[in-house]
Amino acid sequence: MLYERSPDNLIKNLRAYITDKPGYLGKLLTTIGMHGGNIGDLRLVKRAGKSNLREIEIYVRDQEHMQDILHAVGELDGIQIDNVSDAVLDLHKGGKIEMKSTVPVENAGDIRRIYTPGVAAVCRAIQKEPELMYDYTYVRNAVAIVTNGTAILGLGDIGVRAGMPVMEGKAVLFSKLVGISGIPILIDSKDIQTCIDTIVNIAPSFGAIKLEDFRAPECFAIEEARMQKLDMPIMHDDQHGTATVVLAALLNATRYVGDDLRALSVGIVGLGAAGNGIARLLKAFGVQTIYGADINEDAKARLSAMGGMPLSLMDLMQKAQVVVTTTGVPNLIKPEMIRARQIILALSNPDPEIKPEVAIEAGAAFAADGRGVNNALAFPGLFKGALQARASRINNRMKIAAAQAIASLANGDRQELVPALLNPEVHQKVTGAVERAALESGAVKKLSEM
Repeated sequence: MLYERSPDNLIKNLRAYITDKPGYLGKLLTTIGMHGGNIGDLRLVKRAGKSNLREIEIYVRDQEHMQDILHAVGELDGIQIDNVSDAVLDLHKGGKIEMKSTVPVENAGDIRRIYTPGVAAVCRAIQKEPELMYDYTYVRNAVAIVTNGTAILGLGDIGVRAGMPVMEGKAVLFSKLVGISGIPILIDSKDIQTCIDTIVNIAPSFGAIKLEDFRAPECFAIEEARMQKLDMPIMHDDQHGTATVVLAALLNATRYVGDDLRALSVGIVGLGAAGNGIARLLKAFGVQTIYGADINEDAKARLSAMGGMPLSLMDLMQKAQVVVTTTGVPNLIKPEMIRARQIILALSNPDPEIKPEVAIEAGAAFAADGRGVNNALAFPGLFKGALQARASRINNRMKIAAAQAIASLANGDRQELVPALLNPEVHQKVTGAVERAALESGAVKKLSEM
């Protein structure tokens, strides 16, 4: 569909008065379609005499394309355009999140208990036993969503302020899916040490920290440095959230073709943040043979350091039984590169490295793209489970448990590698699996250490 073809597509809301007689609405929708507009939601706003005011969601290539549609609609009898707005910008007006009180504030007594003088008793209790902060403040359910804006979505280094809508979106998913308070934190610096120091200094305000959209290789240095300084759940989502969902997808893909993932050789094309995280988690899961292809020498060195084998793209395609691509380069994998019975996950959006149907036609046993492989299936439950366990870290056992939980809820259809994002059972099951894995793997601090 049109809106799936490019991240630059626009979503417009067209409001128009439509004569309330048979055929007029159909004429309007037909005209929009004939001029290349892809129609989304349609709703009745109000009845107005002999006309109905309706709002129509339209996906268009650009502003010029929308103008062409408006010109065509303007020539229709019985149709009067009322307003055109940008649906996405309208949704984001005023921001997508807010902080609200969880307790009533209705009289002076409430104020005395919530604030001064009553709150002093809570402060003194925490002073004596710092771990009580997790009982008497929001920290036990709060995650900092931290970015410096250097790798925002597929847009790249667009600046930290331009990354705020993405961080707000992550906060919305935290709230909606697992009831966590996600707080965006923007670090206006590309200096690694400044980012590390900032993360360390803000850490007491949160129960966990989610690193988001830091570019490679800086993201590796930031993650490794803070691991040595902070005793709390911290995860770079572009690496480990993505890796968790990819592992879930591979568990089902290999199951569909009757293979054991651990026994297969896996090739990863693109060894940036996502590719590096995938390689690490697959190693931890038990995959013995991991190949990697990348043009960056440092990326290949990191793969070698973890026991993987760097290869050229052509050699990787010849050797690997499973191929996972995260390059962002459309059509990188040519049909003639595909070997019989390969499993192909081409995960770049909106355009994969090879279309699944092309890979299957070329001989692959199974192929899929990245439309459903979304790290939002993993990170809400990973953080919720870690917080509930009061874990000191998010380790590989916890990520593998999350992946297995996700994989178990796919419907068993070869067309579904992972379940739907908005399925509440997914996030409940991931949360429980992660909490258990944290306890079983020793990721939880003993009370004597707190």
